[in-house]
Amino acid sequence: MADNMERFEQQDVLPDLDEAIDLHRAALALCPLGHPDRSISLNNLADSLNVRFEQRGALPDLDETIELYRAVLALCPQDHPDRSMSLYHLAISLRIRFEQQGALPNLDEAIDLYRAALALCPLGHPDRSMSLNRLGNSLNTRFEQRGALPDLNGAIELNRAALALCPLGHSGRSMSLNNLANSLLARFEQQGALSGLDAAIELHGAALVLCPLGHPDRSISLNNLANSLNVRFKQQGALPDLDEAIWLHRVALALCPLGHPDRSMSLNNLANSLGARFEQQGALPDLNEAIELHRAALALCTLGNPDRSISLSNLAIGLDTRFEQQGALPDLNEAIELHRAALAIRPLGHSLRYQSLNNLANSLRVRSKQQGALSDLDEAVELYRAAFALLSPSHFLRSSSLNNLAKSLLVRFEQQSMTSDLEEAFGLYLQLPEISHAVSCKDLYAAKSWAASAEQLNHHSALVAYQTALELLDRHVTVLSSFSRHFDVIREATSSIAMDAFSCSVRHGALTTAVELVERGRAVFWTQLARFRTPLDELSASGGTGEALAEEFKQLSFRIRKALDALDVSLEDRSSQIRQLIIQWDGVISRIRRLPDFSRFLLPPLFSDLQKAGEDGPVIIVNASRYSCDALIVLISQDPAHVSLDITQAEVSELTSTFQSLTSHAGTSDHKTESYKIVGVLRTLWRRVVASILEVLRKFVPRGSRIWWCPTAEFTLLPLHAAGPYEPNSHNFSHFYVSSYTPTLATLIRARRQGSRDASSQHFVAIGQASPDRAKELRCVAAELDIVAQRVAPFLSFTSLAGSDATVQGAFDTLSQKQWLHLACHGMPNQEEPFESSFAMYDGSLMIKDIIRTRLQDPEFAFLSACHTTVGDKWSPDEAIHLAAAMQFSGFRSVIGSMWSIDDDVAGQIVSHFYDNLVDDSGRLDCKRAARALHKAVKKLRKQIPFEQQIVFVHIGV
Repeated sequence: MADNMERFEQQDVLPDLDEAIDLHRAALALCPLGHPDRSISLNNLADSLNVRFEQRGALPDLDETIELYRAVLALCPQDHPDRSMSLYHLAISLRIRFEQQGALPNLDEAIDLYRAALALCPLGHPDRSMSLNRLGNSLNTRFEQRGALPDLNGAIELNRAALALCPLGHSGRSMSLNNLANSLLARFEQQGALSGLDAAIELHGAALVLCPLGHPDRSISLNNLANSLNVRFKQQGALPDLDEAIWLHRVALALCPLGHPDRSMSLNNLANSLGARFEQQGALPDLNEAIELHRAALALCTLGNPDRSISLSNLAIGLDTRFEQQGALPDLNEAIELHRAALAIRPLGHSLRYQSLNNLANSLRVRSKQQGALSDLDEAVELYRAAFALLSPSHFLRSSSLNNLAKSLLVRFEQQSMTSDLEEAFGLYLQLPEISHAVSCKDLYAAKSWAASAEQLNHHSALVAYQTALELLDRHVTVLSSFSRHFDVIREATSSIAMDAFSCSVRHGALTTAVELVERGRAVFWTQLARFRTPLDELSASGGTGEALAEEFKQLSFRIRKALDALDVSLEDRSSQIRQLIIQWDGVISRIRRLPDFSRFLLPPLFSDLQKAGEDGPVIIVNASRYSCDALIVLISQDPAHVSLDITQAEVSELTSTFQSLTSHAGTSDHKTESYKIVGVLRTLWRRVVASILEVLRKFVPRGSRIWWCPTAEFTLLPLHAAGPYEPNSHNFSHFYVSSYTPTLATLIRARRQGSRDASSQHFVAIGQASPDRAKELRCVAAELDIVAQRVAPFLSFTSLAGSDATVQGAFDTLSQKQWLHLACHGMPNQEEPFESSFAMYDGSLMIKDIIRTRLQDPEFAFLSACHTTVGDKWSPDEAIHLAAAMQFSGFRSVIGSMWSIDDDVAGQIVSHFYDNLVDDSGRLDCKRAARALHKAVKKLRKQIPFEQQIVFVHIGV
């Protein structure tokens, strides 16, 4: 037996291995239960079968190996000297079977066995470091599958402990550094804390230092560090990270000379990083080099090489990209031939055949557009059709494939006017509502494509297309976490879809549907945060079944999110995994909805729910879409009233640009000239928008009532409350009604539902920061805090926080205990990174992303006496990512914020009159009086303060 195994190990002759296994079986038959050598014989046979499994991949060999190792373990009781090794053997084999089949019970059992093995390796044991690493790695793997944070945290602690046992000079230190780095990287991907990513990069860097030139793991270590830097580049967009990753990939490639087994992988890694830098900077030398590297990789993949088709595709895609840049037809023609070659070696049944059909069709469609060759378009249609036929109804790429086929059919319809192409295209689109898989951005893109085509061709399915798109948007964002790093995904997904859906609904006379649809597609990040936070808290708090279902829902959402992030890997297998997860996820939601009070868990509100927003006064949705501009007045006891607006979206956009340009200089130029120009914009706003709304409003609402504006798109950046003719013997809008704003109807309903607490148990804090870190001094902050104290302290428990006490942590600590807030400081909007918009404190920035993580105790009211607190992301104003919204979504029922810069001197005057009006006749502060208090304060100061300062403050909420 030994001779056979030795000869196999030296010459790799499989018949020798087969014969060795037969001999081990015969030896085992001679060692019945109770025989002193039975354990050794079981082990020998298991080891040999394990080797054959590694050679041939036959699962029956692995299954038998596991059963044999189980038998060995049964012969090694607690105090047996070989028990630790036996536990390891069985755990390793179960881990391998998990990797082969994906059955989590195998991984669970392996983890239990690794725990048992670790218990046998106390401090000082030579195998303790190895044992810690193995258990840590398995917990990390289970976290990737189930998303349970205790597993990840456990893995990190075990990897830290393993690293502590591997001081400088220890042979296992490099592996331990890499293991800990990988766990921290996983935690970053889950929680978004950049400190974890930075630490992972530092650890990978330390591991690389331990792999000097000549070290066998140097190439792997270079790649690990490069990949981590690539992740940080994708998060932060810092080009030095990408540049360093490219340099590391170059060094790794230099360690893989011709003939090295990893050379092709290394060429591709470098090519992909250069491609990413080209996408950022558009430098053609990077793209050209990436193409040459892909050529070199292809040259290493001769006919018969399993990676040849991938290499053909990589080179073809690079050439496609260069054609898009330079328009050189030889590049496109070569790409088409390479795509054909890749397709030829991906026959029916090949996992990447779909990709090749699609790639070739894309390139042919581009050439058809360039050269007008109908034969190219006809071939593209047939290729798209073949690709679509390969995908099951539940495949995650089905909608993307459907969209490709539909769009090519519509292009052909435009050229040849064949009705059959038109009917087939929209027949395909009408399948989109039946999607059963986890929704990705590709599904949303297909639905938006359908809506755009239906609008363009005036097809009757337009409204269904918008309803489908918003349903898919809802399902997509539901599995995203509420971390701000997912905002880019939401921003990309939403674009103008809600506003266009509103317009389409109005044009079809479906006014209640318009309200439902626009509500679903705006302020999506905040809506998701609110929909998850409160219902899941309530579900967890219900105990027993509810608590278990809440935890199961969180874990499944995480696993779906992880699977969606990896959609480019192993298409059919991944699709099958996601399908199973979605079935489980839907099952959990169904069980939650069967619980009392949770029947509409995660369902969007109906109009009958949203109509409640109008119970204290009408809500006016003012919408701008490329197709029409309209307003709907939502009333408590009847259908919405429609007002058609005599303005286009382009004109609204121009008006907004003009107004923002004027207010950006507020308080710094000649007041009279500035005011005159601002009034000009407000007159246009009155004439083209607000006057017609007022005309309808007066039929339903008595003068002097409160109303709420709910603007969309560019209207969010205009002061609708201040519109008016501004002429003698005429009245502006503020003469008729008291204005408030709300980002969405649901937000207003939620704020009302919270109710008001007994004033005796409430606390007021005034936070002022006149000398913030790295910002100019504010002269009037101390005086403003004194004004607030004089007016509030007699009625409410009052605290003041100023100067060096008004730190970031001090503000957080105070906010978590107080219900009423007055904040006087610099507001620092960040329109590029809106979650980094902040209030300037003594020692740094109090950012939106930190505010929304804070749980506050029944907050009531916040007066934000700071500049630009309602200024959000300039690319997606409908998401309302600004400081005032952050306070409102953190729970403050009523918020006053500013639309542009406020004058330090003027703020104190407004604040003084505001708080005088906030106290009711019984000496009680009522946050519902905030809108009227602001209205009266401004009215009283109208002749004393600059015009742009009269309209800068707005009220949001109840």
